[in-house]
Amino acid sequence: MLEVCHLTASYRNHLAIRDVSFVLHPGQVTNLLGPNGAGKSTVLKALLGLVPLHSGKIFWHKTPLRQHLRRVAYVPQRNVIDWDYPITVENVVRLGRVRQAGWLRDLSPRAKAIARHALDRVGMGDYRRYPIGELSGGQQQRVFIARALAQEAEIFFFDEPFTGIDHQTEGVLFEIFAQLKAEGKTLLVISHDLGNKLAHYDQFLLLNQTLIAAGSQKEVMCPDCLERAYGKGFFLRAA
Repeated sequence: MLEVCHLTASYRNHLAIRDVSFVLHPGQVTNLLGPNGAGKSTVLKALLGLVPLHSGKIFWHKTPLRQHLRRVAYVPQRNVIDWDYPITVENVVRLGRVRQAGWLRDLSPRAKAIARHALDRVGMGDYRRYPIGELSGGQQQRVFIARALAQEAEIFFFDEPFTGIDHQTEGVLFEIFAQLKAEGKTLLVISHDLGNKLAHYDQFLLLNQTLIAAGSQKEVMCPDCLERAYGKGFFLRAA
């Protein structure tokens, strides 16, 4: 399992998260929730070693996660990706195999087959020759999900994967989450949806710089927890 212990980190010289601890189990999909500016993306970046830690430790199978980053796949927010970069869909997905193959080395036939299979899983196999910039937002997101699948990782981090996508892509993503869960993978997903999509998740983390609640939907989505995260009266407005 993935253990996060007393994590405190900064982002752009601003203290973003404070004393955050939680556990992620294999075969579970965890939803990380909280208002804008709560530090959700910083949590993922801290787990990946992309932002400096003031304190805290992160373990996977009782050893530091930084020793296992090859086993971690990360899908960032769409707004941080340069969609005008001249690269085809197929080559985007093949980038998911570069760490295993080594930089500046040709991919093996097996690695190329894994990338093709990942594209087929998200329904984008017919678009492999397209420039990534010519696709719709939902199609682009499916390509980056395919890149993550091509890594054959054990841990998957998704930063707001449902932003700016169509209903079909949303269905594809939840299907992929279910498949990965069945394969015993560990998933952490940032989202803002407080509606009926919550049924797709096994565990919830409610964050506003510090962790407010962790557990089942019933435990985390209580009026007191939501008010502490989003402000007084939020639960009444949401209802």
